[in-house]
Amino acid sequence: MTIDDLIRLNLPLFEGISAADLAHVDLSAQERKLNAWEILFNHSDKDRDVYFLLSGALLAVFWSAEGREVIFTRFAEGAYFGELAALDDGERSLAVVARSEARVLKISQKNFLTLFDSVPVIRRRITKGLVDRVRGLTEKNVELTTYSVEQRVASYLIRLAVERGRLEIGGVLDDAPTHAEIAASIGANREMVSRTITSLARSGAIKSARRRVELSDPELLSDLV
Repeated sequence: MTIDDLIRLNLPLFEGISAADLAHVDLSAQERKLNAWEILFNHSDKDRDVYFLLSGALLAVFWSAEGREVIFTRFAEGAYFGELAALDDGERSLAVVARSEARVLKISQKNFLTLFDSVPVIRRRITKGLVDRVRGLTEKNVELTTYSVEQRVASYLIRLAVERGRLEIGGVLDDAPTHAEIAASIGANREMVSRTITSLARSGAIKSARRRVELSDPELLSDLV
């Protein structure tokens, strides 16, 4: 893949970057296809490549020794991930698994660090991404320790709607996470989430169908939080 090919992918990390800005960087990259529920890398793996999600859906998860699944992130298309291991030479902190068929682009640790060290705009974006992640983890910790399950579900749906630009009356979240996925993301069990979704639908805040949520009253949903 050439630098021009990479820029044509319109990845957010490279927005506004020209081929001339990257002329000094070896950006040889490899594309890989994943089947649904295929693991890209696992917790404690030692590879340190950085990936971009080109299409499909990926989850960053942690499986406890007892088999409990905790979902930390559902990546948006165009997002990059794996940069923590690339930056500190550490092991993978989470596993990444394909929720559906997916395509990813892999850049080696060496090339990623060259980008980080030599392209100021990219360095600032990566640094801001790390700060945003810390803030997000802080907010999630506050929710886990102070919010009820109903509040956590409402907050989760609001956050998902904001990410997709659908926080509006009638905003539809297609390909919505399953109740089990929501539960694994907010520290609850599937039965509690299912009851909460049913309660929110009865209150008129949302309409829920299989893998689809419609925001009937976003203000009512926000009031719960």
